[in-house]
Amino acid sequence: MTFVRTYLRASTNEQDATRARQALKDFADQHGLKIAAEYVENASGASLQRPKLFELIEQAHEGDVILTEQVDRLSRLTAADWDKLKAMLTAKRIRVVALDLPTSYMMAKADDFTGRMFDALNSMMLDMLAAISRKDYEDRRRRASEGVAKVMANPSEKAAKYRGKPENTKRNDLVAEMLRASKSWTDIQEATGVSRMTVAKVAKRLKEGTE
Repeated sequence: MTFVRTYLRASTNEQDATRARQALKDFADQHGLKIAAEYVENASGASLQRPKLFELIEQAHEGDVILTEQVDRLSRLTAADWDKLKAMLTAKRIRVVALDLPTSYMMAKADDFTGRMFDALNSMMLDMLAAISRKDYEDRRRRASEGVAKVMANPSEKAAKYRGKPENTKRNDLVAEMLRASKSWTDIQEATGVSRMTVAKVAKRLKEGTE
């Protein structure tokens, strides 16, 4: 029996790693698949230090499916690290099904013969998307570094650059009141439209007694 194991990842603790849970569930329902286990973690896709991903691989049986939203949830790795991860997946014949990789859909319920036919094509597509994800990661880091270097090189612009927008005290007071009322962070975000990072900032102030 093939088990479907969903893998959900976000890069930082401030991001919601479970954001794509419903999309994966909907996909599984549409294709008559049953999700056997879910693995969630907040960790950089550019690093192999991901305990939940390795727990998934360890617990997976031969022929199981990893269902994920996008290939970059699985990898923003260097070529060498991607090869290591792919070798581990290949060793257990774990199939990767990503919502942004159409060819992988055909493997979700493929029999052994059909699955092997798609293996080569899907492997090539995974390599390509993993490389694109890594390039995007490196490009964004380069642009951020260039932006900081430009600001640091121009002291007259430095203060304005890092002063940021004035704090919305009225909105943050409402967030604080909702936190005091033991409302969930998700409810607060939906009610006020603030980011999870803002809720965390106000929660920290409350804990420190400065709000």
